[in-house]
This record gives sequence, C-alpha cells and structure tokens, in this order.
Amino acid sequence: MNKRISMLFTVTAVAVIAGALFGSTYTQTQMNSQSFDVSKMNVDAIEKIHQMGGLSFVMPSAFAETDCGALEQTGRNIVEFNLLGQSITLPIMGGKTYSAMTFNGQVPGPTLRVTQGDVVKMTLTIPEGEVTGHGNDMHSSQMSAGNFDSINPGETKTYCYIAEAPGTFKYHCSGVHLAGMDQHVLSGMYGMTIVDPINGYKKLAVEGTSVSNGKVSLERQFYDADALEFTFQYNQLYLTPEGNYDAEAMFSHQNTATVVNGMQFGYVPNGVHNAIIKGDANKNIFVAQPWNGLDLKQYQSQALFVENNQHVRLFIENQGNEPVFLHIVGEILDRVTQGNRVQSGATETWSLGGSQGMIVDLVFEEPGVYAQVNHDYAALFSGAASVYVAGDPFGLNPRLVNAGIIPAPVASYAYVFGNPSDAVPPVGKNSIAHPAINVHGLYSDEAVADKIANGALPLWDIVPTLPPIP
Repeated sequence: MNKRISMLFTVTAVAVIAGALFGSTYTQTQMNSQSFDVSKMNVDAIEKIHQMGGLSFVMPSAFAETDCGALEQTGRNIVEFNLLGQSITLPIMGGKTYSAMTFNGQVPGPTLRVTQGDVVKMTLTIPEGEVTGHGNDMHSSQMSAGNFDSINPGETKTYCYIAEAPGTFKYHCSGVHLAGMDQHVLSGMYGMTIVDPINGYKKLAVEGTSVSNGKVSLERQFYDADALEFTFQYNQLYLTPEGNYDAEAMFSHQNTATVVNGMQFGYVPNGVHNAIIKGDANKNIFVAQPWNGLDLKQYQSQALFVENNQHVRLFIENQGNEPVFLHIVGEILDRVTQGNRVQSGATETWSLGGSQGMIVDLVFEEPGVYAQVNHDYAALFSGAASVYVAGDPFGLNPRLVNAGIIPAPVASYAYVFGNPSDAVPPVGKNSIAHPAINVHGLYSDEAVADKIANGALPLWDIVPTLPPIP
C-alpha cells in the first residue's frame, strides 16, 4: 500500500478509537466530519494535503506550547508584561470618589503592544496587604483557562503564550474563583493588548468625488499605512452612593456612569482652552466640561488633537456590559477592521458587543471640532463623549506665534498641548509619533510619577509658566 495512503488510514483509525473512548465528548457528527474516504481520493489530492502540511497545517505545535522555558529558546521575540494588582481610591465626576481595583495603579491598566508571533511573558504580582486575590485573563492568548485563576496577596504568577492573532484584545482580572470577577473588572481591572500584524498595517484608501467640466466622478485618495494612533476603552461603573461596587445595579443593567478609559467626559476641552479661545476660563466650549481646573492635575480633561488630512488609527475595546455604537459626529469611519479582516468601509457607526474590539482608520479632511460618541443616548449623556480638534479651527496660530509659545504655525494643537497619555498607545508598527504627550488619566500619584519619568508633560506645572496669549 502507498505509504501516504497508509498514513491517512492510520489517522482515521486513531479518530475512530478516540470517538469510542471519548464518546461523551465527541459526537458522531463531529467524527464523521473529520473522516476520510480514501477510495474516493486520488493520489494527487493526497499529495496536495501532504504538501499543505497534513494535520500539522491545522494544528501546529506552536499553538500548544506555553512553557516559558521552552518558548524562550525558540528565537521568538519575548515581551515581558509585569502587572501589579492593587485596590486604591480614585475620583469620579461630581467631586466624589470610588473604590477602584487597578493594574499598576491606573484605570485602564497599561496597554500591551506586541507583534504577531511574539511571546508574551505575563507576570502578575499581588502585594501583601491587598484586600483580595486577583488574576489576569489575556484574550490574546490561546491556552488553558486554568492559567488565569486568581492568586492570593503576597503571591506572584507568570505564564507565557504566543500572540498568534492580530487585532485588539481585552485583558482583565479573572479567576477570583468565579464569584467576584464582575466586581474586579467593573471596578477597573481591565486593559488592552494590541497585536500588530506581522507584516504591518495596510494603506488606507478613502473614496471621494471630483468635478471636471460639470461631470462628477469617483476618486480615491491613498494614505500611507503610518498613522497617528489613539486607544479607547469603554466601560460602565455600578456604584453605591458611598462609591462601592453595586452588584444589584449591575444585574439590572442600571449603571452609575459610562466611562471612556476610566473617566466620564475625560476628553473634552478644559479651562485653559476656554480662556484661550473664549477669553474666559469659566465659559465652556463644550456642553459638558466637568474636569476644568489645573488643580485637578492628571484628572483635568484634555481634548484630542489631530492634523487635517492625516491618517488616524483608533484601537477600540468594549470592556463593559453594554454595547458600544461608535460614531464620530461629522465624520465617516473610513475603514473598520476586526482581527486582521476589514469588516466595513465608509460607515457612519459600528457596533461592539461586550468584550469585543476593533480598529478604525479615518481621516479628518476639514478643520473643526468632532465628537466621538457611543450613539446610545444614555451612554452619551452619562460620559461617553470625547472631542477631537482637527487642524486650526479657531485660528489660534497667529496668536500662539505672537505670544512666543510656538515659533511658527503648526498643523494641530497637539504641538502646543500634546495629547493625553492614557489615550496614546505604545509605539508599534506604522505608528506616527505624537508631537507631545501630556499626563492625563485615572492614575495614582505613583503612576503619574512614572509617566513624567517617561517623558509625559505635567501641564498643571507648565501652563502657569507660559506667557499670556493676547
């Protein structure tokens, strides 16, 4: 008998024996779908299967390998990701506080960014004195869920996996023996992993029209794959009046607040912008500006600044219970990608269920102010509205130059104020560097010190030293 045909018979026999031994797990239908009728297959077909890799094409051994020691010897790039699980008190809108659970003293936790095929070496430490155990489930992994169970205060746990699938992925506190996972995640213990495609991102094509001699025709503008990037993680808070987690409110889907990167209305203009544009720090530009004062330091709101005709890439993750209907008022989402597959082009709104992510590519062609919202009105009015300022819609360049704040006109106000640190991911494939990054986010003071040490600007110290703007 031909050796290749003999091998296929052997594989079929193993499948049948496995079905007999584990009948309660594998149905007859599943077994049939995996069987081969060799009499109906010619040698050429069998040879093609062999060239494709046979069974190893379906399930390469790399997927099953999670041993850190073995993976560190493969020659793959190793990315260490160290998290500290700790409970702290953080502010919410209205001058109140709540009992937060965090990774590394911030909500959301740090963004992990790797390239497809990298090994992630995740180490979670729970300090002595922490009120409860914590775990970490990384959705970018493909491994036994047993790795994600919680560990106790004073313990450390490490696991490794290969980030095989590109896209955006949630990570979150897990385990806690299944009883308290909701409290931990909805109190702040979540974050995002970005897995860049191994060959990088694709160019962006934006369709438009042009007129020549009275005739309207289709045209396409192509933008390089490099893009200015932001991250947004949507969630809800369920709180008692005292700022503790309210499970009853969660079960009835009665949230206290909708948050973007942990904050309600965190990405809107602040008092400094009011003063420059309207001449009065107390005269708001936007309808809701709850974080206006410099005294709020890292919690003062910061708008998002982009250039016109610049490729912008958004990494979005829905961390919560409620759907996100992502829409940017006045703009079109030029491309929506999930995993490494384009799902839509030129759409107004895209929906994300709980624990689902996407990548949005777009271009702001015209100077102006644009609001990114969850187009669920309850979510919009309870915190899920963020503001982009594209180009120089307020005509500030001459005044900023005359005041000596900038030496020459700039393409966006990011060159003046920077962009908020909690909305800027680590640099990856095809990243355009932000002109500057300011300290902004639901951070502990220790996390703030770390951001400043890594180059983020504390605007609450810098703004009072600037010359007056006439």
